[in-house]
Amino acid sequence: MGKEAKKSRLTMPPAEGVLLHACCAPCSAAIVEWQMAHEIRPVIYYYNPNIYPREEYEKRRDESRRHAEKLGLEWIEGEYDHEKWKAAVAGHEGDPERGDRCQLCFNMRMIASAEMAKKTGRGCIATTLASSRWKRQDQIDKAGEMAQKLTGVEYWGQNWRIEGLTERRAALLRENGFYNQLYCGCEYSMRGVEEKGKKDNEGKKEGEKEGEKEGE
Repeated sequence: MGKEAKKSRLTMPPAEGVLLHACCAPCSAAIVEWQMAHEIRPVIYYYNPNIYPREEYEKRRDESRRHAEKLGLEWIEGEYDHEKWKAAVAGHEGDPERGDRCQLCFNMRMIASAEMAKKTGRGCIATTLASSRWKRQDQIDKAGEMAQKLTGVEYWGQNWRIEGLTERRAALLRENGFYNQLYCGCEYSMRGVEEKGKKDNEGKKEGEKEGEKEGE
C-alpha cells in the first residue's frame, strides 16, 4: 500500500467569497497561489494606511496591483489616510514591535477589510499579515475575530507560514522580481530597523577593534 497523503493543517474558508487583505506583493504571492490551487479566487484588498512615507506606500501598492493583474484577480485599493492611522495608535508610538501599537494597527485594518467584504458581497476575510515574520499570529487573529464580531463577516484565520509557504514566498519573490521592503511599514517600525542596524554596525566595529588588538 502507498503512503497516505499527509493531511493539510490549512483549512478551507468558512464562507463563500474571500476578500484577502494584502500588505504587499511578497507576502501575498504564496498565499494567493495556494488559494487559487484550491479553486479560490480572492479579491485583493490593499488597505495599509500605516505605511510611511507615501512614496513607500505607492511602491508597495503598485507591486500588489501588478501581482493581481498578472493573475487576473480583482484588486481594490482602500483609503490611504496616514493621519487617521496615527490617531488610532496615538500614545503607543514608543511601543516595541509586536506590542500594543501593532494590535491597534491590525484592529483598524481588519475592521476596514471586513467592512469592504460586506460591501462587495464577500463572505469572509483573510490577511497576508499572517505570513510575516515580523508579526504575532495571536494579535492578527484577535483583530480578525474582533472584525467578525463587529460586522458579521467571517474571519478565515490561518497560519500562512506553514506547509512550505514561507519557502514558496521566497521563491516567488525572486521569480516575480517584487520590490521587497526592509521594514514593516510605519515610521515607528522603520525607527526600530534603523536602531538595530546602528547597533549591528557598532558591534561590528567593536569586533574589528578587538581583532586589530589581537593581531598586534
